[in-house]
Amino acid sequence: MNARINLGLYCATALLLGSCTSTPTAPPPIPATTPNATSTATTLDDYKRGLAQRIVAVNSTEVYIGRPQALLRAVIVVKYYINADGQLLRAEILRTNRDRKAETSALTSVRKAAPFPKPDGKFLRRGEVEIAESWLFNDDGRFQLRSIAEQQMDQ
Repeated sequence: MNARINLGLYCATALLLGSCTSTPTAPPPIPATTPNATSTATTLDDYKRGLAQRIVAVNSTEVYIGRPQALLRAVIVVKYYINADGQLLRAEILRTNRDRKAETSALTSVRKAAPFPKPDGKFLRRGEVEIAESWLFNDDGRFQLRSIAEQQMDQ
């Protein structure tokens, strides 16, 4: 009888502790490409999400896994351009709250992720694809990208 009670307490404790910890969500997978490294995305939004997945995968130590906090440290919008070969042509800050560390982190994460999967020709305008993406920074300096981020926490 005593062994049954101890086993029951052990199981109850394990269940309670297991429910108190949250398992972080894994980062999104790197997007699929054809054998010649062309993205398999069928829409520009899908291509943008694929680029976000690549940026997150390459910069995984800088990425916050889980829901972003309610009041973000910074939101940085970066506009970047990719040519037909998937090369990053340029990247610039489009919107900022003047957090220089967050700006540098956002621009660096784009540059580190290049080259990108080649875009489908239908996404090209004047030989390039223009992407605008928002970096959502928590207080600890880690980020998520808006196009693949989980819903932000409530206040």
